[in-house]
Amino acid sequence: MIYLLPHTIFASAERLPDKEAFKCGRDSLTYAETATKARQLASALWKFGVRRGDRVGVYLNRSIETVIAVHGIMHAGAVFVPLDPKSPAERIQFQIEDCGIEVIVTNASQQKNLAGTQVQGTLVKHIIGLNTPLEDVNNSSWADIFTEQGGFNPPINQLETDLAYIMYTSGSTGQPKGIMHTHASGLAFARLFAATYGLTADDRLGGHAPIYFDMSTPALFVAPLVGASAVIVSDGHTIFPASMSGLLEAEKITAWYSVPLALTQMLQSQSLTDRDLTSLRWVIYAGEPFAPKYLRELMNIAPDCRFSNAYGPAETNVCTYYNIPAPPEGDKNISIGNVWGNTDFLLLDAGGETVADDAPAELLIRSTTMMAGYWGRPDLTERAFHQITGPGGLTEVFYRTGDLVQQDETGNLHFVGRKDNQVKVRGYRVELDAIEARLLAHPAVAEAVVLAIPDKDSTLQLNAVLILQPEGELTGKDLKAFAAEKLTWYAIPEQIHFVTELPRTGSGKVSRPALRDEIVGRSGNDAT
Repeated sequence: MIYLLPHTIFASAERLPDKEAFKCGRDSLTYAETATKARQLASALWKFGVRRGDRVGVYLNRSIETVIAVHGIMHAGAVFVPLDPKSPAERIQFQIEDCGIEVIVTNASQQKNLAGTQVQGTLVKHIIGLNTPLEDVNNSSWADIFTEQGGFNPPINQLETDLAYIMYTSGSTGQPKGIMHTHASGLAFARLFAATYGLTADDRLGGHAPIYFDMSTPALFVAPLVGASAVIVSDGHTIFPASMSGLLEAEKITAWYSVPLALTQMLQSQSLTDRDLTSLRWVIYAGEPFAPKYLRELMNIAPDCRFSNAYGPAETNVCTYYNIPAPPEGDKNISIGNVWGNTDFLLLDAGGETVADDAPAELLIRSTTMMAGYWGRPDLTERAFHQITGPGGLTEVFYRTGDLVQQDETGNLHFVGRKDNQVKVRGYRVELDAIEARLLAHPAVAEAVVLAIPDKDSTLQLNAVLILQPEGELTGKDLKAFAAEKLTWYAIPEQIHFVTELPRTGSGKVSRPALRDEIVGRSGNDAT
């Protein structure tokens, strides 16, 4: 019986031992090989003192080792915590301290990056995957790990309500917060995703997202649940859109899941029109709106393929979906549809009252795929949930998404904006306030406002508008380098505008709508 996420691997290994389970670049694993290597890693972790509930860091980009790390850690009863190698050292060190991470799984390609995080000064006692050990930290190479006996079964009792992984996202003050998901929520998502999109062992699922992004979970969990093959798009393929479209054709991908940006880049490279996409039966996109003109073009290129807009914050996984019946005719964003199975929703106004008409309202979600809360932050957890006393005195718990939606006459939901100052850029959630705080920390900056403005392709771009100190001297390049010392790469503004004054309201506050109009109306010659 499958009640823990690593059981998906072991069940498929018994049923389909010789089938290709995961492929990334030139590396691949059968289900039998994946199960063996996951057990070997679990055995090693147990010897290193890792026990049920301990947090283990995964410092990896897209790779075969990622799959082994995730399922091996969970098989040991531990909780995997993705660490983004592109993030600033300060962010990585915060996550290590916040989660109490004493063991990190990585590979030799991350040697230089990991050394730069100064893990020697943190709680980390053991690193797995480096060929050359870091000073003052114990190390085991992957070759060492794969000498472990493959039949290991940890002597622990686990429940499906135990934690499986903690995925960090931005916090309202710039401090990352850890989203806690259990085996139950992860499996509920995998089952609903597989059922909604009809995935079977005959499918080849294209996985574009890195492990520290919640959109990585279909490749990691859904594919092994049904015995499908997961093709993990390597970092090399993501750099060259033409290469990525070639992967779709060569690997005969049947189901593709990514942010719209990946699909848009392939379209803009004009590399899809000559590809044989007859194997592709379903494209699922999520994370941000898809510009209708590009969606229309893609649907015309692959007329026999189905398309779906999936919606959901990392706290709930996917919770609504909309199967797009035909190429859109206008420029209106596609609906996020309605909730899928085992999911309920509320629409509340600013006063906490249920909205009965089509007025914009905050979307609240109650689902089996919902997070358990934020790691070590009971205050944030309490604010994130809305409780209602249901029939018989039972408590119904809803997650406050902070997203404003409208419901049309057919019952479908339409995203209209954020309740707070939080946006998604390239599928990643960022806090505009946190970026502004970082820019204001530069001694030459007097005032800073960050806006998310759609570009000509309807993709949100971060624009920083700055007033410098009277004697301040600063270039856009210098400011981006300063921001990169603290902010993760996708939170660094793409456009920098230097101005002498900001539009303000009668109360003296910056008028963001007026500033947005001003920036949109500029030629862009002053932007860097």
